[in-house]
Amino acid sequence: MAHFPTNPGFTGAMRPVRLQGDIVDVEIEGEVPDTLDGAFYRVHPDPQFTPKYPDDQFFNGDGMVSMFRFKGGKVDFKQRFAQTDKWKLENAAGKALFGAYRNHLTDDPAVAGQIRGTANTNVMVHAGKLYAMKEDSPLLLMDPLSLDTFGYTDFGGKQASQTFCAHPKIDPATGNMCAFSYMSKGPLTLDMSYMEISPAGELLSEIPFKNKYLCMMHDFGVTEDYVVFNVMPCITGLDRLEKNMPYFGFDHAMPVWMAVLPRKEGATAKDMRWFQAPHNCFTGHVMNAFNDGTKVCFDLPIAAKNSFPFFPDVTGAPFDPVGGMSYLTRWTVDMASNRDSFEKVEKLSNQADEFPRIDDRYATRAYRHGWMLVFDVTKPYEGPGGAFMAITNTLTHIDLATGREKSWWAGPQCGVQEPCFIPKSANAPEGEGWVVALVDNHVTNYSDLCIFDAQHVDEGPIGRARLPIRIRQGLHGNFASAAQMGA
Repeated sequence: MAHFPTNPGFTGAMRPVRLQGDIVDVEIEGEVPDTLDGAFYRVHPDPQFTPKYPDDQFFNGDGMVSMFRFKGGKVDFKQRFAQTDKWKLENAAGKALFGAYRNHLTDDPAVAGQIRGTANTNVMVHAGKLYAMKEDSPLLLMDPLSLDTFGYTDFGGKQASQTFCAHPKIDPATGNMCAFSYMSKGPLTLDMSYMEISPAGELLSEIPFKNKYLCMMHDFGVTEDYVVFNVMPCITGLDRLEKNMPYFGFDHAMPVWMAVLPRKEGATAKDMRWFQAPHNCFTGHVMNAFNDGTKVCFDLPIAAKNSFPFFPDVTGAPFDPVGGMSYLTRWTVDMASNRDSFEKVEKLSNQADEFPRIDDRYATRAYRHGWMLVFDVTKPYEGPGGAFMAITNTLTHIDLATGREKSWWAGPQCGVQEPCFIPKSANAPEGEGWVVALVDNHVTNYSDLCIFDAQHVDEGPIGRARLPIRIRQGLHGNFASAAQMGA
């Protein structure tokens, strides 16, 4: 008998959904562009069974993959669990066997040594497969049409790393997927690697290196000539696991680094440069990175203090919601310089933001257009769970050439999930297309997939695919054309 915890991570707008199914021809309000032909995939954590520990993290839920298939002005919806090894073992047992978030010490002895991954963080189509990703485990392959699960891959035995990242990038020049791993030789190891996977799904290269300290390595940047890592002290260690503390904790006393590795044949860990940030800070998801010769620019939201209340400060200091607000910032370093400090730090927006996205055809390159979720604390909130539930209440387009920003507020009952840009055509100018984002009404308990004119988001959605259910708060997702998904 299922009895979920009554804490905020499992109640109200965060209540688990656990629903698999299909809806053919979703109800539409407004219009869906009839030239859209492809699918938007996204994933959220959704526990198959009640957790072993009532204070467990939201991030420990099993991966639930959603697919919105666009064709001829219609939208079909499909949702399935990513059937990881963990999911299969627990499904057979009829109960949770794996313990607290990323803490193998809390697992049932029956699953000791098994892969704990949940594939709940990001999904992306590459080489004809749907890649489902969680950064503490190998890459899971799924069918992009049926959402059936194939299983984990090590690229035919070529991958040495035991893990795969949740934020790979596609190099538009080569079509290669650029990815990395951390804790690549097992839990709590400093080992990392950088990898490139061909458009056909072949692992082309893997460069091992070691991190400065043991910490979360969630996202990164890729330029035409370099790979860029943001290293910030959201740290962990065996002592935290033995005490069953939250897996990560933020340490304000430790330095923050920008690490840069050349993308060149024969590159090794010895070619890595480490640049220390001017001060301790919290680094968020990456919008983009690019280089102009030896000067490397890295754009990402930066907060003065810890942005994760669920991974508290190591000192026990209370969460500071103001200091935890992040702002889009550009870090610049020069690989030709002998200095190990930044050339420049530039704040790009005065709006507190996260979940930044770009026109992915301009990944690795100088770019102009970006989209992000803004925390507009001046707006009212009428939903359950307090104002924290609606912090991502606004969708914003930023034009980095002019500095102009256009924003759309979702309303007093709603929150917005991560946006995704879809180009109008393969050769359309940068930023010409649509943005899709799920908008959750926390009062009616329904979710709409909203479609916006990408450069006029302030005018509101041009169409809404109105679901008769709520989709649990998700993490990341991507669009694939019909050709990419094999349709």
